[in-house]
Amino acid sequence: MKIIKTSLPDALIIEPQIFGDARGFFYESYNRASYHDAGIDAEFIQSNVSRSARGVLRGLHYQWPNPQGKLVSVLEGEVYDVAVDIRRGSPTFGKSVGVMLTADNHRHFWVPEGFAHGFCVVSEFATFSYQCTALYDRAADAGIRWNDADLAIDWPVSAPLLSEKDGKTPLLKDVAPERLPIYAP
Repeated sequence: MKIIKTSLPDALIIEPQIFGDARGFFYESYNRASYHDAGIDAEFIQSNVSRSARGVLRGLHYQWPNPQGKLVSVLEGEVYDVAVDIRRGSPTFGKSVGVMLTADNHRHFWVPEGFAHGFCVVSEFATFSYQCTALYDRAADAGIRWNDADLAIDWPVSAPLLSEKDGKTPLLKDVAPERLPIYAP
């Protein structure tokens, strides 16, 4: 597998080695030893799949306390996936990185604990897979506004389809400090 560093330390793009022929393809989507060697020493305890239509934007979500790291990929379609560093005291606080994840490029994106995460569907439909390092915790569930001008995320849609919850999330600057993760170098 190939590891591609992004502008945010610890947020990584993973390109698996693809073995294919006229019958189809095979790739190893996760191997604990390989990921550990790449600096991702995560234990995944929950796996989720969602399917969304073109223009749906989910996010920007995070949990605090009880943060989740997420290993995300696309099984069908295409999404623009975003991670935002929201760790208080981080040198990259409020910075984001986006990556196209598609069923054809087979890329995975590692979104570490302490980052907010979201994605927008750019194909007719997309089936999105994510493995999490912590269980979903309703009491810790939080979010920040997808179009927060201070984040300057260049989403591929201007009027996305949002859930009611995602339409009401605060700007990052309006989140109480105790509701944000803490940077630990």
